[in-house]
Amino acid sequence: MEHLEHANNIELLSTLAGKPVAEALLHQYGGLTSLAQASFDELQLVKGIGKSKAAAIKSAFLLAQRLTRESYPDAALLDTPERVADFLREQNRVYCVENFQVVFLNTRRRLIGVENISQGTQDTILVHPREVFSAAISRRASAIILVHNHPSGDPSPSEADIKVTRDLIRAGQLLKIEVLDHVILGKRTDERPRDFVSLRELGFFYS
Repeated sequence: MEHLEHANNIELLSTLAGKPVAEALLHQYGGLTSLAQASFDELQLVKGIGKSKAAAIKSAFLLAQRLTRESYPDAALLDTPERVADFLREQNRVYCVENFQVVFLNTRRRLIGVENISQGTQDTILVHPREVFSAAISRRASAIILVHNHPSGDPSPSEADIKVTRDLIRAGQLLKIEVLDHVILGKRTDERPRDFVSLRELGFFYS
């Protein structure tokens, strides 16, 4: 089985569903990201895929997501937007709507935990400071980093993103819990090799 390490996507999918089905899947979905987003029922619409093959494919992607999270130590150092993006990229890749997450950190900027606070639509998400900081207080976090995804692929912040960031910064100041950054995850393109933005780097954390 050593040859699997160098196998292409079709060859790897073939081990789960057979070559004709693997070719049909990649032809229909175009790539692994879109395929990972397909639901259990959607997979069964492809000719040759029944419940068992659909389950095997979904399980493979779920295991890949869990492996990514498991590869980081419990006390990961998340002191730059690059490290935050690397930590949460795969989890967010399969989301079809906006998901707002909060990363809880200790005084040394090491990970306490991550919580998905709110889920929105394709381009809108509602976040209340109470939800964010009640979770931070319960985790005894000294600082937090805000993270959410843009399913469109463009990580540029909207006016709503900027407003919620500033609202949460002010709330954090009152509670003595520092909001370190707001990282928005998108997708890489040839014109945009960096698939995320940091609102702190963009200057929105300064009055």
